[in-house]
Amino acid sequence: MIIAIDFDGTCVSHKFPKIGHDIGAVPILKELISNGHQLILFTMRSDRPNGNFLTDAVNWFKENDIELYGIQYNPTQSLWTTSNKCEANLYIDDAALGCPLIYNERERPYVNWNKVREILIENKIIKND
Repeated sequence: MIIAIDFDGTCVSHKFPKIGHDIGAVPILKELISNGHQLILFTMRSDRPNGNFLTDAVNWFKENDIELYGIQYNPTQSLWTTSNKCEANLYIDDAALGCPLIYNERERPYVNWNKVREILIENKIIKND
């Protein structure tokens, strides 16, 4: 399965333009890969003259030893579409309807990875070891 992953509020807390703090995504992203899934970073971050914001996010994945299949798009979709929308089987994003979030009065809501993992197990996307 190809899974598109948002970054700010999904992999880390919201601290743009900085990288936010750990919210528990790393072990579950690695678990998805170990279950044969491919991850695409699909974020609003971009590199601009005033900062390498997308590169910073890509480096976060590298630093956490999480392999990306694609960055901002599915590498195979150019064979059949010119759409800017990233083609994936599943999208994990803090802005997605129904995505379980953690609410903290000191910062913006972010993904609850423990609940996401439960959903992934329930839907047989990852195995419950």
